[in-house]
Amino acid sequence: MLEHTATRAPVEDELDVLRRWAAGPQPRALRAAIVLEAALGRHNAEIARRLGVSRQTVATWRQRYAAEGATGLDSRSQSGRPSVVDEGEVVAESLLAPPDQRSSRSLGRRLGCSHTAVAAARRHWNLGRDELSTPAPPLTPPLGEGGIWVVGLLHEPGHTLVLLAQRTGTRAEPAPADIQPPADALAAVTTAFTRALAAPAAPPAGPGTGQTAGHAAVGAFLAAARRVHPRAALHLVVLRGPAATDFTEQCARAKVTPHQPPEHTGTVSFLRAALALDAAQHPSSSARVLLDLAAALQGPAPLRWIREPLPAAPGERPSGAAGPLHAAGTASGAGANQIDLGSFNECVVIETVRLAGAITRGDIATRTRLTQQSVSRIARSLLERGLLVEDRKRPSADGKPRGLVRLRDDAAHAMGIHIDPEVLTAVVVDLSGRIVARRVERITPEPRPGAVVAQIAALGEAVLAGADRQVRESSFLGLGVAVPGPVDTVSGTVLDPPLMGVLRDVPLRTLLERRFSCPILIEKDSIAAAVGERWIGRDRRSRDFVYLYLGTGVGAGLILNGDIYRGLTANAGEFGQLCAVVLGRVEPSGRPEVLPECNPACHVLVPDPAAQRPQLTVRQAARAIGRGTLAVIDMLDVGLVVVGGPFCTGPAAEVYLTEIERAVNDFPTARRLRRVHVERSVSTHEAAAVGAASTLFHASFTPRLRRP
Repeated sequence: MLEHTATRAPVEDELDVLRRWAAGPQPRALRAAIVLEAALGRHNAEIARRLGVSRQTVATWRQRYAAEGATGLDSRSQSGRPSVVDEGEVVAESLLAPPDQRSSRSLGRRLGCSHTAVAAARRHWNLGRDELSTPAPPLTPPLGEGGIWVVGLLHEPGHTLVLLAQRTGTRAEPAPADIQPPADALAAVTTAFTRALAAPAAPPAGPGTGQTAGHAAVGAFLAAARRVHPRAALHLVVLRGPAATDFTEQCARAKVTPHQPPEHTGTVSFLRAALALDAAQHPSSSARVLLDLAAALQGPAPLRWIREPLPAAPGERPSGAAGPLHAAGTASGAGANQIDLGSFNECVVIETVRLAGAITRGDIATRTRLTQQSVSRIARSLLERGLLVEDRKRPSADGKPRGLVRLRDDAAHAMGIHIDPEVLTAVVVDLSGRIVARRVERITPEPRPGAVVAQIAALGEAVLAGADRQVRESSFLGLGVAVPGPVDTVSGTVLDPPLMGVLRDVPLRTLLERRFSCPILIEKDSIAAAVGERWIGRDRRSRDFVYLYLGTGVGAGLILNGDIYRGLTANAGEFGQLCAVVLGRVEPSGRPEVLPECNPACHVLVPDPAAQRPQLTVRQAARAIGRGTLAVIDMLDVGLVVVGGPFCTGPAAEVYLTEIERAVNDFPTARRLRRVHVERSVSTHEAAAVGAASTLFHASFTPRLRRP
């Protein structure tokens, strides 16, 4: 009976469909192959032998095709758990789940499917327990080696395209098992993308209609992405719309490889899974990139989103690097300790010596509670490596002189650049904070980010050239850059400084890495100034304090528990916002004002009666700043306020110090329990630049249980 199964010959159109299915993924490929073999007049037994299946399987699908045509070859819904699941959802949930809940059985219970289906989907995306494997979407054609970045999204009437990037010639490291993507930011993107897909399609804008206009938009999108990411291997994934082959010409012009997405992955779930993989493999800026994409998806249609330039790859030599201090072997995308301290105890000893200035080994042991043997061993190692130097002998009660050790000032150097809305300041400092080279320039009036970045790089190269004879390559730790906030320090991107719009969303570290082949740290200016104050102030700044930075705007840096407090996003210390809240100054929208009181550049000591506009005196501004400082003191309960910055000079400095001291001592809730000291900074004009350089020292030598 099986040899005489009812069938019908496929028509020409169905033959084309069946041939395409037979060349595609299983299980539909096998079913299409059975029908094609039957169309050639072969019996069930021969078909079963040729395809390696049972005769019953051949008979079943021939009967299904005879009754229902090509649609009968698709899988039918069954009772119980589905055997085929959305692989994108499996991947996303695998990455979002806590590490102890990522087993196939746990995910299967959460997704309502079998654990075997979950395991198969994870294997398909190379998301297994093999630590040597790099997860990647199973695209057609497949991707090459290396991790992925989501760098573009084009959503227009008729098509939705995602652009992925891979490092050219490099292999990405596998993501640590305990890295979890930011779930709230990923959820914001998923919700916004779902709404964008459900929104009614608007007619295509611009010249041309239909397919011509769509292909022109794709070509322009790919060309723009290639300009932003010139070194990456780009891959276009067609989530919705024509086949990937329809964009072959546009992809060829932009040197982009077109792909079709995996069969068992939805449009939303693919984007969610790809973003989750990106965030897990490259966690440095994932939250901000996801939130930026979510904001773009909520904007007007159509959507053309291109990610900012990616950070330089580890070990990649930036173009244009030159000079003896720019050795290619020191390139890195983040601050690193070239001197390579071997232990936490070494950092403790260095910190003790730094605070004391000069100290005996016995006193180091007493202060650190390390054994004499440990201190002697560590001191001997640091002396051999040139970080410490023997100082004069100190007489002792038993008549035996005690040797003093101190930090060797030229054992390490770093460059700091401060970017202010008015001027650029670049310095090279040694381990003691002494400036060995300095250059100051007015910032270019050119309103292009490229011109400003070029000036910054040229200034840094000039100050390095000026310090070249005093700085050894082996002692140079890198470059610290202090910028107006807010800033994304992990990716090195300046976000939207209120007084310097030219640097909005500029990937500063990425651009500087093309000129400087050394570790680069990006820090908010007020936080950098606080780090410099702690480092240079030594024992005078060994306790907790609040640093008020008076520049073009007022910011705050917090030293708490012996370390800088940066906050969740490294943007703690928005002092102007705090002053506005304390003074009840808000815009009609409810947002705190950008106060003129928090811009010392606009203050005058004595008002001019002939002035056309009311002038804000230094004393009036100082009282407003004092109110904001009072709120900080009541919040943190610290006993020291340090005031510094380029506008804390001359007669104005005394006015600021007097008014702030009065506010923080006369009005706090706990005024009967403490006296808050208000002191002038040990640095003045170059506080932020010196602080930017000090961030390298702080990252290298400050004792931490977890190194940055």
